[in-house]
Amino acid sequence: MRLVPKVAPGPRDERGVLSNRILVAARQAFADTGYAGTTMRAVARAADVDPALVYHYFGSKEALLDAATAPPQRWLESVAATWNTPAPQLGEALIRLMLAAWADDEIGSVLRAILQTAAHEPATREKLRLIVERSLIGVSQLGVDEAGRQTRSGLISSQIMGLAMMRYVWRIEPIASMSEDALVAAVAPNLQRYISDDLG
Repeated sequence: MRLVPKVAPGPRDERGVLSNRILVAARQAFADTGYAGTTMRAVARAADVDPALVYHYFGSKEALLDAATAPPQRWLESVAATWNTPAPQLGEALIRLMLAAWADDEIGSVLRAILQTAAHEPATREKLRLIVERSLIGVSQLGVDEAGRQTRSGLISSQIMGLAMMRYVWRIEPIASMSEDALVAAVAPNLQRYISDDLG
C-alpha cells in the first residue's frame, strides 16, 4: 500500500484533495466503529496517507470528528427549501428529503457518523440537537406557539431519526429493504399529523 510521504504540504488544490480523502475515511470509520473504536492511524490507513498528515490537517481525533460530522451546507439549504412546500404536502416532502439525504454518499456518511457517535460524545450530541433544531425551524411557520412548536418538532424528529436508525444504521428488516414509495406511504401520514392535526 502506497502512503503519501512525509513531506511539506503541496499546493492548495492537493491539500484539499488529501484532507477530503481523510474526511471520507473518517466518516466511514466513525459510522462503522463509533468514536471509541476509531483511531487516527486507522483513518490514515483507510485514506492511504501518512498518519502524520491526519494530525497535520486536523490536530486531534476530537477535531477530526467535528470536521467529519459537519453537515454539508447544500443539505441545510435543501432542508430550508423543503419548508416552502405547501402544508398539506409537507409530511411527504420531509420524508422524501430524508430518504434523499441518506442516499447521498456525502450527506449519508455524515449522518451515519453523527448518529453512531452522538450517544457517547457530548459534542456530537449537541451537534445533532442543533441539526434537528435547524432542520425543523420551519415548524414555527405553522402558526403554533412555542410549546406547540417544541412538541411537533420533537415528534417529527423522533419519527425521522427512529426510521433512520432502523433502516440505515441497524438495518432492521423489513424496514431496511422497503421501497422508498412504501416508506413514504407508511410514514408521511404520521408526519403530516404531527404537522397539521390537533395533538391535544
